[in-house]
Amino acid sequence: MSVTATTGTAGTAGNPQDALHGVDPVLLEIVEGTLASVEMEVETAIGRTSRSPMIRDAHDFRAGIHDRKLRKLTGRSYSALVHPVARDFPLETMRPGDVFFHNDVYESEGGIGHLPDLCVTVPVFADGQVVAFVQAFGHHDDIGGCCPGSMPSGATSVYEEGLMVPPIKLWDQGVPNQAALRIMTRNSRMPDSLAADLDAECSACLMGSRRLGELFERYGRETVEACFDAILDKTTETYRREILSKIPDGEYVWEDYAEHDGVDEPMLHTQRITLTKTPEKIVIDFTGTSRQAKGPINHCGDYADGNFLKKWLAPILRNLADTPERMAELDVNEGVVPLIEMKFPEKGTLLTPIFPAPTNARTFVILRLLGVLAGVLAKAVDGKMPADQETIRYTGVYGHDADGRDYLMREVLGGGSGGRYYADGEDTIHVVPDSRNLPTEFTESRFPFLVERLGLATDSGGPGQFRGGLGYEKHIRMLLDASFMSIADRSILACWGVKGGKAGRSFQVVIDPGGPNEREMDGLVDDEPVKAGEVIRIRTTGGGGWGDPLDRLTASVLRDVQWGKVSRGAAADDYGVVLTGEGDALAVDEPATAALRASMRAERPEVEPFFDRGPGYALLSGGEAYPAVDLL
Repeated sequence: MSVTATTGTAGTAGNPQDALHGVDPVLLEIVEGTLASVEMEVETAIGRTSRSPMIRDAHDFRAGIHDRKLRKLTGRSYSALVHPVARDFPLETMRPGDVFFHNDVYESEGGIGHLPDLCVTVPVFADGQVVAFVQAFGHHDDIGGCCPGSMPSGATSVYEEGLMVPPIKLWDQGVPNQAALRIMTRNSRMPDSLAADLDAECSACLMGSRRLGELFERYGRETVEACFDAILDKTTETYRREILSKIPDGEYVWEDYAEHDGVDEPMLHTQRITLTKTPEKIVIDFTGTSRQAKGPINHCGDYADGNFLKKWLAPILRNLADTPERMAELDVNEGVVPLIEMKFPEKGTLLTPIFPAPTNARTFVILRLLGVLAGVLAKAVDGKMPADQETIRYTGVYGHDADGRDYLMREVLGGGSGGRYYADGEDTIHVVPDSRNLPTEFTESRFPFLVERLGLATDSGGPGQFRGGLGYEKHIRMLLDASFMSIADRSILACWGVKGGKAGRSFQVVIDPGGPNEREMDGLVDDEPVKAGEVIRIRTTGGGGWGDPLDRLTASVLRDVQWGKVSRGAAADDYGVVLTGEGDALAVDEPATAALRASMRAERPEVEPFFDRGPGYALLSGGEAYPAVDLL
């Protein structure tokens, strides 16, 4: 269930020129390529000139290009929205050199999910008028609040999560607002890196604005805007013809869950989708989603008619493309919006929280929705969708280094993606496009710990005819006393398998494994003390499996054991494969394997659900093995 979106081409039904608005196809390719190039140049500039590990090294930031109608034009990445800036600052009042800033979740029209995501927006001018926008937003190390990192797991109010800034003019015609910048950096525990990151983002977007302005100077406003219309219309027609046509008309229902909110005891926080497919569009109805949580897992999705969520969820639809190669070519820009209608429940749910409900761990909801849409589509298309994939989690340590200076190391470790009907899942992918784990060489040189192991977590991928991808296993040995922090879901529940595939392994953190102070952490932790010399062992989620594990090729199981992805015991227990020999002589005992698989099939219940959620669901459901929506 990749959420990346790359630039590609698409035709239309009938005459391909119908969607081109009379634009020369060659010129259209030039404009499309320029947009993609400018977006990539902005992101490259930010990555090279920022200072914080989260931006510079983990690459948890995005750029986007929008037209004057506030429509997202680029499809390589997702971005925030221009809507709140245009709402508070009419386009006719904007001037060259202006830079607008905001991070207020409830004032962002749904484009910002939590306060650490700081958003910079720069208008593009042609003939003295605003014609487009270049925007960047990223996750910053610290913007205040009641704990380092500005993501308090037990927050019950957004006021505990850091500094809220509604849309403001941060630069006025090229002159930075030093008072506003001083207020923001004064509220941060990492003022120097925050100042540098903001400067990098503002400068990069101003550069992108100049680049895009050159496009208008070269070809003229009317021609370029006609190309914008053609780009979006191509996307609309492509998705209608190639993607929506694969979904049978009808109504389908499925749900999945966040497991805890940091305040209440673990429970099933439901996110439900009723998908209605018509010949022209899909309707996504979130009725049945749980009430807003006391803790910070809420997401403000019901603004601007769900404009952000439409583009956030749309990449899941690409899995219905004819081939993986075609899937990678499809844009996710504003062209998908006319094909998706959203219906939200009343105010006061996980997706419609009421101010000042906390939101810093809203990834538990917004990333889970990717899986809910994939699951409901799987019911509609007989399982021809990937099983569930990793969900983002933040882990880190903070304290004082040997010189007494404050430090914060936090990273976004990936996990396994789900098995597919044609291939295994991928290992250690990152659901946030272009994000990555922090390099060991960098972290060991900057922070007081050693990375003693970084590899694949054996047996973490869900068993299946096509196995789920594996998560990370990382061991960190602290050299000085510190505090551990974690914002992670799927520590009880697991990435689900589909059509006979089994769930992957859950997220797990153990401190001092095998030592006298061994203890397992909850997924949400702010300040667990870790002594010098203790090891933090982190194992991230494995993707769900696809299809019956007893149908997996024995040669594939043998290869997985040889590569260390599957243990010898799991080969027998999960796949019914009996191995003989050791080392290079390891081989499959085919007669014994056939007998074991036959015995395992005979012991199965007559009715099995279409999805497998792993053992964690029963723990939170009061013993219920699976919900009714898991049956076809």
